[in-house]
Amino acid sequence: MFETLEAFYDAVPRSSANVEEHGSLVLFVQKHEGGYPFYARPARPAQGEPTVSDVQAMRARQRELGIPEAFEWVHETTPGLLQVAEEAGLSVLRAPLLVLDPDLLPAPDPRVRLLDGDIPEEFGVIARLAFSVPGTDKGELGTAERDAALTGTPPAPSGNRHAVAELPGHGIVAVGTAQRADDVVEVAGVGTLPFARRQGLGAGVTTALSRDALDRGAKIVFISAGSETIARVYEKAGFRRVGTACIAEPA
Repeated sequence: MFETLEAFYDAVPRSSANVEEHGSLVLFVQKHEGGYPFYARPARPAQGEPTVSDVQAMRARQRELGIPEAFEWVHETTPGLLQVAEEAGLSVLRAPLLVLDPDLLPAPDPRVRLLDGDIPEEFGVIARLAFSVPGTDKGELGTAERDAALTGTPPAPSGNRHAVAELPGHGIVAVGTAQRADDVVEVAGVGTLPFARRQGLGAGVTTALSRDALDRGAKIVFISAGSETIARVYEKAGFRRVGTACIAEPA
C-alpha cells in the first residue's frame, strides 16, 4: 500500500509542475505564477537516504527560486528523513495518514452535493477562510466574511472532483476536493467555515467525495489530517489510520 501511495505522490504534481532531480530528493516547481507552490520529497525510485546536507542544499535551491522551503513524505516509507529534517532546521508536522475502509462508509449527507460543472467562487474563498482558522472549534467567522471576499472571479477549471455542503439560508459553508492518479484518490482541502463547524459537514463532504471515488473505480482512497482531532472527523467518514504524513517547513 505504501508503495502505491508513493507512486501517487510522485505522479500527481507532474502534470502541473516542473521537476528537478536532486539525488535523493526531487523538487516540484509550479509552472505558472499563482499556481500551487508544491514542495520537495524523496525521489522515486529511492536514490539513497536523504542527508542533512541534501536537505540544506534543497532549501538553498528553493530560496534561489523564491518558493517555499517545503518538504513532504510518508514516515513509514522514509523514516530517517524525520530526524534529518529536524537537524536541518525544519519544523515537521506529523499528520495522521488515513485510508478508507469502504465497509465503514456512512450514508450520504443530504446537505452535501458534488459539483459537476463550474466551480463557484465561494469554493476557493471558503477553503482559504477555513484554513485560516485551523481545527474543528466553532468560531465567529462565517458567511459575511465569505461574501465580503468575493471578487467575481471564479476559480480556474481543474480535473479534480469537488463537493460542497450547504445550510438553509447560508448557502455553501463547507468544501472539499478529490484528486486522482490511476486507481488512487486523495481527498484534500476539506474545510468548513468556523461558524458552521461541529455539525458533521466536513465528514459529509469527505463521505461524498469518497463514495464518488469508489463509484468511479478507485481502489484506494486516502486522506491526511492536520491533527489527531481532525483525524477523528475522518474516522467518522470510514477512514482508519495507517501511517504518518510528514510536512516540513522552516521553524
